[in-house]
This record gives sequence, structure tokens and C-alpha cells, in this order.
Amino acid sequence: MRFSLAVCLVFLTIFVVPILIYGTLSRLTGLQPPGPDPWAFLAGVAVSKFGTALAFVGIWALGRETLGANWGLYVMLWWIMFVFGEVGQAIGPDYSWQEAFAGILSETIYLPISGLIVTRILPA
Repeated sequence: MRFSLAVCLVFLTIFVVPILIYGTLSRLTGLQPPGPDPWAFLAGVAVSKFGTALAFVGIWALGRETLGANWGLYVMLWWIMFVFGEVGQAIGPDYSWQEAFAGILSETIYLPISGLIVTRILPA
């Protein structure tokens, strides 16, 4: 039950924060969602973010006895992985540096919050 609660709360965090960040940047810079159908894009993002939440909480649950005192390191490793992903996407086609910046900013906010969630719900 606690595992499911942690997954749901982490999912909500990592889904909502980017929407707020991208929404703000779209108002300020004209950033547009990719593709012709924003709802299909959001559905794809939701599935991806749910998988990320499941992995984030699952790995924590498996390694929390070892990671417990180092939850900041756990979050930092996820952040580094995501930043490299954003930069890699920005280097490739069909992804702008504005989108990468929004992603990095989102991850900088939602990963520490997610770390706090898992450490409170699933303590070491």
C-alpha cells in the first residue's frame, strides 16, 4: 500500500511540475508542444512519467537500506541521468534547447521533491 502511494505521489509530482514549467515558458517564449495533437502528447508523457515514477520508487525500495543516508546522492544520480538525456535530445533533431532547458528546470524541481516523498513514505 505504501509503495503504491509513493508511486502515485511521485507520478503526480513528475507529471504536474513539468506542465507548470512548460506552460510558463510557453507563455513567455512561445514554446509549443510537439506534434499536432496536444492530448496525444500528454498521454504519451503520462505513460512515460508513470514508468519513471515506478522505477524511481522501485529502485529506492530495493536499495533504501543502503541508500537511506544518501538519498540526496540518489536524487543527484537521477538528475544527472535526466540532464544528459535532455542535452542528448537537444543535440538531435526535433527538440529545441528551450525544451531542454524546461526539462532540466523541471527535473531540478521535481526530483528533490520525489526524493522527499519516497524517504517519508518508504524510510530506510
